[in-house]
Amino acid sequence: MIEFPEGIYTFYVYILTNKNRSVIYTGVTNNLHKRLKQHEDKTNPNSFTAKYNAHYLIYYEKFSWIHQAIEREKEIKNYSRAKKLELIREVNPNLEFKNHLFKDGIY
Repeated sequence: MIEFPEGIYTFYVYILTNKNRSVIYTGVTNNLHKRLKQHEDKTNPNSFTAKYNAHYLIYYEKFSWIHQAIEREKEIKNYSRAKKLELIREVNPNLEFKNHLFKDGIY
């Protein structure tokens, strides 16, 4: 088995939704605060998140290695909607929006 020492960077796999919680989007980034702002500002107006107004953070996971984060993102993207909701509800039962936690510097 190969063991990796703890990485010095932080990467996030995150899940966004829209105001009505009818859309689920999964992404990966090394700067969650900046990425949330880009989604909110619709930096890429032709993107899925811009089209469906998905910029509300409802779930995230932290990783020290980008390859682990990308692998996890792919895994979650392959989940059914029901399985994604089950994953989210394990830590966020009411699908509350968490964007303010990053804006306020809590995470």
